Amino acid sequence: MIKAGIIGAGTIAEVMADTLRRMGTVERYGIAAREYVRAEAFARRWGFRKAYGSYEEMVRDPEVELIYIATPHSHHAAHIRLCLENGKHVLCEKAFTVNAAQAREVLALAEAKGLLLTEAVWTRYMPMRRTLEAIIAGGKIGVPHMLTANLCYLLGDRERYVRPELAGGALLDLGIYPLNFAAMVFGGQIESICGQAVMTETGVDAQNSITLRYRDGKMALLNSSFRFSSDRRGLVYGDQGYVEVANISNFERLDVYGRNRELLETYAAPKQITGYEYEVEACVRAIENGELECAQLPHAETIRMMEWMDELRGQWGMRYPMEAQT
Repeated sequence: MIKAGIIGAGTIAEVMADTLRRMGTVERYGIAAREYVRAEAFARRWGFRKAYGSYEEMVRDPEVELIYIATPHSHHAAHIRLCLENGKHVLCEKAFTVNAAQAREVLALAEAKGLLLTEAVWTRYMPMRRTLEAIIAGGKIGVPHMLTANLCYLLGDRERYVRPELAGGALLDLGIYPLNFAAMVFGGQIESICGQAVMTETGVDAQNSITLRYRDGKMALLNSSFRFSSDRRGLVYGDQGYVEVANISNFERLDVYGRNRELLETYAAPKQITGYEYEVEACVRAIENGELECAQLPHAETIRMMEWMDELRGQWGMRYPMEAQT
């Protein structure tokens, strides 16, 4: 059984801890926080064997094999390097890094070290992704031409969303889901990407609208925001109908409609633990097979998503303080 550790003891780490507890196929070995008291309380609550008062202490423990990074994405690159330099496989929360340059650097390091490194964009690993792909490939909506996707939550009161030094903004935290949705459905061969954003006083995007034009003529219209809640829907339109995805951040149901908007089929999502289990299972399989990336989210796709977001932020004049060092 692979021994897993978690860096960061916040809310998202608790979801992963609950997932590992209920899976029962990965050992809850270590939790590291900046303060031992916090790590120890987390370990007691979620049944981890060891608690560490620093990230450095945990990565030096030879028993730890796979580390899940659950810190703000402003710190991901540094924490990935710390894990890799100490011989640990890594599953890192999205957004993977601040920019594509950081992503390329840490992925190259992982390959040089012969270690698994992958991004925790959970929708990439979920079985409903394959169901959606089969619906489209099977011609149920005819030839697809356009998709729309949105993901918006009322989160502007949370400090990390508005602080540039934490790589805040809607794009990296929420917009990454519509972008991944478009890439999963239509691929990555775009002709152009453009977007508009409404900025906060602190200089990060509060909401945005993005258009992707594909080389074969398809288009994707995407939105994200932390100023309000949206329906989180994804719609893929073909010349014979369309498919509606309930919740693009965790596919709950797929409804297929015909040319006259009549409901033809409904596909319900299989029962899940939290949804995080799929990315953990993918990591375990990859490690057992000696693979350095997960098939569901190859390194090239992680870099592509970061490049798209770099381009958008460039259009908006949005640069993070830490990018002066990258």
